[in-house]
Amino acid sequence: MNTNKMKIKFRKPNSHDGAAVYNLIKRCPPLDTNSMYCNLLQCGDFADTSVAAFDDKGKMIGFISGYRPPARRETLFVWQVAVCPSARGQKLGNRMLMELADRLSDEGVEYIETTITPDNQASQAMFARFFAALSAPVEKSVKFASDDHFDGAHDDEVLYRAGPFKLAVALAS
Repeated sequence: MNTNKMKIKFRKPNSHDGAAVYNLIKRCPPLDTNSMYCNLLQCGDFADTSVAAFDDKGKMIGFISGYRPPARRETLFVWQVAVCPSARGQKLGNRMLMELADRLSDEGVEYIETTITPDNQASQAMFARFFAALSAPVEKSVKFASDDHFDGAHDDEVLYRAGPFKLAVALAS
């Protein structure tokens, strides 16, 4: 699938997208698969801070879930970025991130956070490109340590915090 030649539609997800999100994430290791119920909640209750991407046939080919921490409304925490394997290599992840940042910058979001495991080089590279496009300084720290939070059964989750960013500059370039 060459997403450069097709029209991709971005929109807020809704609860009818929950099963499609669940199935997409199952095809996107190393992402953690949540319950379908969790994906339904993401698509419904967190639709304003999430984005879904569809190909010209209406198939979901990308999804980002996120939320605004209640004590830090100026921050968007990006939970997961999923891109259909057949749509990879087309910068769809970055396009969805920019779509979401553009939508939320009007609501006062100035910082974007995510966690990435040290071995997930693809996500590290994608977020590095995105943060560079925003001309945003980035801070890194371990948010959840393997031994302290996962009983050693999961890698560290490293927090990336970027901002404040100026979206108008990024969109113009």
